[in-house]
Amino acid sequence: MKTVVLHSGGLDSTTCILLARERGHEVTSLGIDYNQRSRAELDYATKQCKKFGVPRKVISVAWDKPQREIPLNRSLSEIGKEVSSAFLPGRNAIFLVLACAEAAGVGADEVWIGVNTLDYSGYPDCRAEFIDSFRIMIGLAIPDGAKIVAPLQNLSKPEIAREAYRLGIRPGDTWSCYRPKMSGDTFVPCGACDACILHNHAWDEILAQNNPNK
Repeated sequence: MKTVVLHSGGLDSTTCILLARERGHEVTSLGIDYNQRSRAELDYATKQCKKFGVPRKVISVAWDKPQREIPLNRSLSEIGKEVSSAFLPGRNAIFLVLACAEAAGVGADEVWIGVNTLDYSGYPDCRAEFIDSFRIMIGLAIPDGAKIVAPLQNLSKPEIAREAYRLGIRPGDTWSCYRPKMSGDTFVPCGACDACILHNHAWDEILAQNNPNK
C-alpha cells in the first residue's frame, strides 16, 4: 500500500505517519509550504522524517494568504464553541487537492490526513462532513484516484496522544503552536494559543498515567 500523508510536524499528522508505517504502508510525508507564520513546523516535520526514515516532499504555494487573529489564553470550554478566528478558509481543501494530485502522479493508493473533530474543533474543514464531501468532489476530479483516509477523525485529543505515546512520540517531538516565539536562537511554543492549550490537554492525562511519581 503506497500512502501519501499530509504531514505538518504536529501531533496528529505525525501520529498518522507512524500509524501508516506500522500497518506496513510505503509512506511519503507531504508538507505544504504556504507562507505560514509557524515555519518551525516544516523543520519539525523534516527532523521527524529523518528520524523515522520516511521520504519527505514539500510543495511550495505562493499564497498571499489573509492574516488571521490568533486567540490567546482561552479555556478548554471556550475553544470549539464557534469557528475559530484562526481558521484559514480553504486551507485543508487546498492541501487535500495537492495531496491527491501528488498521489495520482506517484501512483499512491491512499492519502491520509490527521483531522479530528471530537472535543474542541473550531475548524469546519476538520469535520466529517467536509471530508465526506471532498471524497465525492475529488472522485469526479480524479477518477480512480487515491482513497482519502482520516484515521483520527473520531478520536479525542487525549486518545490521539495515547496512540502517539504507544508509537514512540513524546510531547517535545511535535510542533503545534500557531504563535511561536524566540528563545535565544530557537523557536519555542507560546503556550497561550489554542494549539498549545490543546496540545498540553492532550498530553496531561497520558503523562500522568505513565509517570505517576512526577
